[in-house]
Amino acid sequence: MDKVTEELKKGLKLLKLEWQEDLAQYRQKFLHSSLADKKNAGITWHPVHLKKSKIGMGERLLVEIERSDTNHPSAFGSGKSVSFFTTQESYQSSENRVNGVINFVRNNTMMVTLQADEIPDWMEGGRLGVDLLFDEASYREMEFAMKKVISAENKRVEEFKEILLGEKAPQFSEKQLAPKANLNFSQNKACELIANSKDVAVVHGPPGTGKTTTLIEAIQDAVIAGESILVCAPSNAAVDLLVEKLIDRGIETLRLGHPARVEEKILNQTLDAKTAFHTSYRDLKKLRKETDQYLKLAKQYKRNFGPGERAQRKLMYAEVTRLREASKSLEEYIQYDIFQRTKVFASTLVGASSYSLKGMEFDVLFIDEAAQGLEAATWIPILKAKKVVFAGDHCQLPPTIKSYQAAKDGLAETLFEKVISRKPAATQMLQVQYRMPEVILGFSNEQFYHGKLIADERAKSHRFPTEEPALEWIDTAGAGYTDQQEAESLSTFNPEEALFAANHLNDLVGKIGLANFLQKDWTIGLIAPYGAQVRRLRALIFDAENYSSLQAVKEQITIDTVDGFQGQERDLMMLSLTRSNEKGEIGFLSDTRRMNVALTRAKRKLVLIGDSSTLAQNPFFDHLLQYVEKNEGYRSVWEFLTD
Repeated sequence: MDKVTEELKKGLKLLKLEWQEDLAQYRQKFLHSSLADKKNAGITWHPVHLKKSKIGMGERLLVEIERSDTNHPSAFGSGKSVSFFTTQESYQSSENRVNGVINFVRNNTMMVTLQADEIPDWMEGGRLGVDLLFDEASYREMEFAMKKVISAENKRVEEFKEILLGEKAPQFSEKQLAPKANLNFSQNKACELIANSKDVAVVHGPPGTGKTTTLIEAIQDAVIAGESILVCAPSNAAVDLLVEKLIDRGIETLRLGHPARVEEKILNQTLDAKTAFHTSYRDLKKLRKETDQYLKLAKQYKRNFGPGERAQRKLMYAEVTRLREASKSLEEYIQYDIFQRTKVFASTLVGASSYSLKGMEFDVLFIDEAAQGLEAATWIPILKAKKVVFAGDHCQLPPTIKSYQAAKDGLAETLFEKVISRKPAATQMLQVQYRMPEVILGFSNEQFYHGKLIADERAKSHRFPTEEPALEWIDTAGAGYTDQQEAESLSTFNPEEALFAANHLNDLVGKIGLANFLQKDWTIGLIAPYGAQVRRLRALIFDAENYSSLQAVKEQITIDTVDGFQGQERDLMMLSLTRSNEKGEIGFLSDTRRMNVALTRAKRKLVLIGDSSTLAQNPFFDHLLQYVEKNEGYRSVWEFLTD
């Protein structure tokens, strides 16, 4: 067996290990757990109440729900499958379940597309709950893709195996593109690399370097060249962002699968919506209505009837069959017509296995956020492509993996990482960042990007009007703050640090100028690495009236975990590092890639709050502390406590 096939077989084995672990964790959380345990595990919301319902695009039933018990974690996210249930005794039975798919989750509200024609009576009452279902289908699709790659019955798949993982060198033509005025030198080089690539191109986009902008330009070039295009990303939200940008460019895009956003311009790109807008849709509705009428008439005949009625019923069923066939033909024509006019198809990696794309082949596949996709998921769209373009940053968050063993044995290494290290000739790094001044960027630049990033002139001026330093570490050492474990979730929190962070953020907004924040719509981000600390900060800031400045800019504040901030930026960022203990334990804060994300979200000012005596025992944080001190941003918490 050759080395590449061996590597892929090992990958398949690790995928199965992850599948088993994910299922085992789900069962442990779900099947043998009480309602309280499931709420604590974040896989059940209860109680929830039905806020509103409406018919969405494609005649689909949408319900918006809200949970009143907000002190629990939440594992719910867009695109995931859920099941509604009731704890009302009068309705309790296995039949009283209705499933759906999440459109979006925002704080404590959730929009779900119900897999039902109407809302069941029991959903209208109280004591309603919603469970997260296990996603077996994604694993099946990933397993199927890996097996297809291993067997490589298709000649192009065989070539991709050797080019991406093996010894075969990727091929390039030597066209020279005229530089685009709206792109910098490294972005133009990336577009040229993509245009010249015959097999694979990799765009390495560190934070704030305009990776999405570059990708959209390259997609537009491919559209102009008349190429068929598939655009993918691991998450629904990342796909929607690309679709939004493509629509802004006037590129006809079809969004397959389940959009995470509910903006009309995203929903209008779905197959359901485009079908509803099609000129032949009225005829299709008419055919469906006639089918229903004939079915109702046919069912009115009882068992005891004569030959005349029997013949009549037979005729009606024959008419139902004819109408259904006509509907199916018309639906196929509408879909064919929509596909003919579509320039770009867009889906998640797993969503590329959609029945709608069956048998289709694309000239170019663009994969954004490729460093967050499991290798098995990444192969799903590659099976449909002649050429693949990866874009992402392997120095930021990796894919989420449940099995420690599978991650350790290699599942955590993505196809993006393998290609970037094995095929350097196919790679272009974006080097100019537009987000933050050099002092905020500097540490990550040294640690992760070999000092190759440069701040654009405009980024250098991203400062607040006061004499605020752009980078600060407020050291809580010696203040007696101690991290603790939340009993239900086992997540870590630090109540004193959370209180200090809330107070300091309130003071800081006042100092910079509340009027400035309101007039200039400056945004604020508050990050904590742990869900328990995030919940504590949200409760302090959103549920209390103590902070007059923060209450005034409530709509401009986002409080979330590091993972929730990937790909985002805020004018003012504060990071509560949380860990403070005598043993120097810092848990998963030692994941430097996660910290890279946290440190590169700020546009104008970054404030770190943490205990140096605990954190600086780790070399990464020791270097970070030294960097902040060198740039005169070190402060002690005592400066603020003695004011």
